[in-house]
Amino acid sequence: MKNPKIKIRFLGTGTSQGVPVIACPCAVCNSNNSKDKRLRSSILIEVNDKVFTIDAGPDFRYQMLREKIKRLDAILITHNHKDHIAGLDDVRSFNFLFRKPMDIYASTRDQEAIKQEFSYAFSNSKYPGLPSFKLHTIASSRFSIGPVSIQPLPALHYSMEVFGFRIGDFAYITDTNYIPPSSLHLLQDCKVIVLNALRKEPHVSHYNLEQAIRVLEFLRPEKAYLTHISHFLGFHKEVEKELPDFIQLAYDGLRLEV
Repeated sequence: MKNPKIKIRFLGTGTSQGVPVIACPCAVCNSNNSKDKRLRSSILIEVNDKVFTIDAGPDFRYQMLREKIKRLDAILITHNHKDHIAGLDDVRSFNFLFRKPMDIYASTRDQEAIKQEFSYAFSNSKYPGLPSFKLHTIASSRFSIGPVSIQPLPALHYSMEVFGFRIGDFAYITDTNYIPPSSLHLLQDCKVIVLNALRKEPHVSHYNLEQAIRVLEFLRPEKAYLTHISHFLGFHKEVEKELPDFIQLAYDGLRLEV
């Protein structure tokens, strides 16, 4: 079966602090290049009449407004760190408009974190205006959102298991420093891969630039993009010159069609 056409928008490509970092005097944080301005990492995917994001960090509200998003069917969660779930409260607008809970796809562990973080949304004594979630449990097995088939890609964020996701010929993996062979196998024939590359120096829980390039050269997709980028990586235009020809730095607002 032919894979569906997928439209992707990078809502954010920054690390947990974003770029610029508050009060940071470095040259990257003070750059005038719009591609050096990075909100917390997230993407919007449109496929088979379904619209969903991967993650909803602290910049979720602004990202929805900036991209003029009028409909959202679901949110996929890679893991429960604050820069990936803190914006979930702002699904309230979609709850109101469409008169239904927001479908959230997450592991059992991440669901427990969401219940703790947004305990008021799960209280027995609810009042009008609270966010409403419908939680769906995912593990390593393929699942579907309507007609859209999604393959989770387990990886490690230091010792914490996180999920990447493959949809058709597109895959997105962030916040990892180790992709096990089983997940690499699921990526072998993928045409477009997005992978995190935090900085040039080694890091305990994220790929650095050299490691990310090494993984992508092994997988050799037609095109690859780097995301979850910190100010330590350097200027967008300078780092781009160092990359193999099939790899680019993603930037906020970048649009792809796969």
